[in-house]
Amino acid sequence: MNIKSVAEMFELSIDTLRYYERVGVIPPVKRDKNGYRNYTTMDLNWVFLAKSLRKAGLSIESMIEFATLAQSPGDVSRAQKEILHHQLQEIEKRIEEMEQTRELLIHKIATYDDHVAQFQAGPVEEKDIEQLWKMTHVKMSE
Repeated sequence: MNIKSVAEMFELSIDTLRYYERVGVIPPVKRDKNGYRNYTTMDLNWVFLAKSLRKAGLSIESMIEFATLAQSPGDVSRAQKEILHHQLQEIEKRIEEMEQTRELLIHKIATYDDHVAQFQAGPVEEKDIEQLWKMTHVKMSE
């Protein structure tokens, strides 16, 4: 499969695909007799993995390390798995933070009209102001 087809398939630019290969995010793609890239199923898997990991927030440096390990002799599976495990932990942390923010937004939307009416009615005393950070379903991240 040629680079244009791969770019369209994964909704990436041709420049991004070339960059990923140049810096080592994906292993080198074999070329045909005219020097054009000829993507194999294995290459497509690498592009898909790179796009997915990047979307999940993995740094270019970590992606390069992962791909470099894959091309190294010997058993590198433990090191690769550790990179993936670390990223999974980061994603889980972000999901938890987003869920907390979601709960806050749900609360704010549900109580918005009451809050606006309270403030439009006149000055609000300090004791009557909601302490959002103390809500049980909204925790402050450290």
